[in-house]
Amino acid sequence: MKNTPFTQKHIALGAKMAPFAGYNMPISYSGINDEHATVRKAVGVFDVSHMGEFILKGEGALALIQKVTSNDASKLKNGQAQYSCLPNEQGGIVDDLLVYCVEENKVYMLVVNASNIEKDWNWISKHNTDNVEMHNISDKTALLAVQGPEATKVIQSLTSMDVLNLKYYTFAKGVFAGVENVLISATGYTGAGGVEIYFEDVNGAADKIWDAIFEAGASYGIKPIGLGARDTLRLEMGFCLYGNDIDDQTSPLEAGLGWITKFTKEFTAKSILEQQKAAGVTRKLVGFEMIDKGIPRHHYEIKTATGETIGFVTSGTQSPSLSKAIGMGYVQTGYATIDSEIFVAVRDKLLKAKVVKFPFA
Repeated sequence: MKNTPFTQKHIALGAKMAPFAGYNMPISYSGINDEHATVRKAVGVFDVSHMGEFILKGEGALALIQKVTSNDASKLKNGQAQYSCLPNEQGGIVDDLLVYCVEENKVYMLVVNASNIEKDWNWISKHNTDNVEMHNISDKTALLAVQGPEATKVIQSLTSMDVLNLKYYTFAKGVFAGVENVLISATGYTGAGGVEIYFEDVNGAADKIWDAIFEAGASYGIKPIGLGARDTLRLEMGFCLYGNDIDDQTSPLEAGLGWITKFTKEFTAKSILEQQKAAGVTRKLVGFEMIDKGIPRHHYEIKTATGETIGFVTSGTQSPSLSKAIGMGYVQTGYATIDSEIFVAVRDKLLKAKVVKFPFA
């Protein structure tokens, strides 16, 4: 099992640790509900150094990205980021990712899911017919997500970069907490605002940055947050988790990701997805809240009142912010409209639920 540069910090803080994507990761510290509330109301710090980062460089870098991703990366200017996905040849999703434009037409950083680093690298390499320079910098890149309404105030106190005015999905590079060449982006996976901080862990940079952030955030009630609360936070927003809500068998159109699928350019499986769009998908990813008491879990069947199977649950939890059980799942398109009545099969019972809009409220 791999460690991140912060593993010893988590253990010293009493985190409940568990294997995740081959890494020894913190699941919770003070408890998921407490950590969830900290991010929604104040500021929390996630160690997400297990994520993968690739650098693509040179004249053909943009063309390669355009070929393998569904979104239109040609729209990106220096200092802008974009959410996208890697479609496979059948129109499924190899992975979802972030594309960072470091230098227009020349240098890009792709941020991929931890469990898919090798798979994504191989997939992109397979399509790299023009010998674009590629570097997998995952193992030497540390990443902290500082999230919550007070996050940018804490971060701004440690840098001369204008963090407070960073627009959503933009980023800056500079000196942070005395460490050079740090990339700070206004992205995140919580819907609570904040930034993600990328840097190379050399000369004790990880300890220096972690300690500086917690010192600067002390008066704001800053806390370390584990992957448990990361999951409940993203689920409340209706953000997809690869392996649960999207995978090699789900298309971006089924998953409600038509907005990152741009047919104005050529990319893998474009024709398949165009046909899907024209014909209409037969199933859709929806959000739902439970009306009957019970918590939906991954792979539970979704049925009609008469017991006909119409889909399955992909993610579910008891929402800490809303104090009700919520979930996401694929259902036949006829049941995907808001307020549709559906039933989740829990053991031998059918529990009533209704389809609702994202984000959950």
